[in-house]
Amino acid sequence: MATADGNSARPALARAFLADLESVGCEGTPGEPAALAALRRTALDHFAARGLPAPTEEAWRFTSVAPITAHAYARPQPGAATVGPERLARWTVPGAHVLVLIDGRPAPELSTLGGMPDGVRIMGLAEAWSRHPGAVMAYLGRHAATEHNAFAALNTAFLTDGAFVLIPRGVALDAPVQVLALATGGGDGAAAGPALPVAYPRTLVVLEEGAQATVVETFAPADGGAYLTCAVTEVIAENNATLDHYRLQQEAPAAFHMATFQLWQGRDSSVRSHNIALGAALARSEVNALLGGEGVSCTLNGLYLAGGRQHVDTQMRVEHAMPHGTSHELYKGILDGRARAVFNGRIFVHKAAQRTDAKQSNRNLLLSREALVNSNPQLEIFADDVRCTHGSTVGQLDAEAVFYLRSRGIAEDAARSLLVYAFAGDLLAGIRVAPVREALEEALIERLPRGEVVRQLA
Repeated sequence: MATADGNSARPALARAFLADLESVGCEGTPGEPAALAALRRTALDHFAARGLPAPTEEAWRFTSVAPITAHAYARPQPGAATVGPERLARWTVPGAHVLVLIDGRPAPELSTLGGMPDGVRIMGLAEAWSRHPGAVMAYLGRHAATEHNAFAALNTAFLTDGAFVLIPRGVALDAPVQVLALATGGGDGAAAGPALPVAYPRTLVVLEEGAQATVVETFAPADGGAYLTCAVTEVIAENNATLDHYRLQQEAPAAFHMATFQLWQGRDSSVRSHNIALGAALARSEVNALLGGEGVSCTLNGLYLAGGRQHVDTQMRVEHAMPHGTSHELYKGILDGRARAVFNGRIFVHKAAQRTDAKQSNRNLLLSREALVNSNPQLEIFADDVRCTHGSTVGQLDAEAVFYLRSRGIAEDAARSLLVYAFAGDLLAGIRVAPVREALEEALIERLPRGEVVRQLA
């Protein structure tokens, strides 16, 4: 496999991270589009030249990849994980068209697909580029840059399969589409040992002009133990398309989750996306939105819950390229124990993007003295007729509010839990898929002291 001149870093990378790098094979298999091999090779060259991120990089100043590089990794063989009906039901959205990925590969026997309008395609990515190469290669890798994103480069270099969702022009899909990415677990991740499993799930979602859909991505364990998920999702919303999107990160407690979400929007399109992070020992999500048409509406909300020694990192860039665009971002964090969170958000307004309306807010609630968050919302504006705001808050529970609830006969721990639930409640209320909203509300309640009181009063 060809690599760039950055080979000097290659041996260390192979030992620490890419135990099976040479088995990828950039040339691919018969039937693959020729452009796919070039996409893989370019990504590998970018990774070889750049290497893994270092703490000296501004975007990685508060997040170390040392816990990840303490292990070697190997991709599980197909069929390595056995998923029983109870576990599958735990993560499945009722009534949805469900495409299941096991370690990044489609599992047709576990998926529930059918009864879709003509032209709707929900299938494995390898099947899609074999049967519909033009529809896939027109978008795959088009916006998810690998030159400056090491983990997106890894995902692309190892790209062999994934999920493909295409909603054709003018079609409104009533039932949600769920891409359920389950990962095989290994050891406990506490110390170096045998190679941990690694999965590279890739999802490509395309809404053609005037299409409407709801897409739910769920990342969860197929069993227990430690593993690495290195995921990339690309979403293309063409002119006048409407998308309701949910990304649910509910990985195993010892897992590592490194993800890129890349969005591109055309003229007068509307996208609402909720990014929920509940699991993993170390999780990082890079959310990038390029608003490439006039009159775009984009809402990017998120909620992260972290306790113990969890570390969750969100990097966001919203780029307004054309006039009359609107973007709203609200991220909330709840931290307990010795948890750490990082939020870096940037709104970038090009000179041509006049009449932009952009708002970004990050609010954090610390439930212990040892919890810590580093929040840095930013604006970079080159147009002169805009309305842009950004803000950040970090605080603890309001003592007066706790006292008020206690004066009404509610115990202190229950009062505090009610206030925590209320802090997250407005964001969860914006989730339009009822089973998803209810499951997340229950997950929050289960993590709160005296959750049964919250359940009764909520």
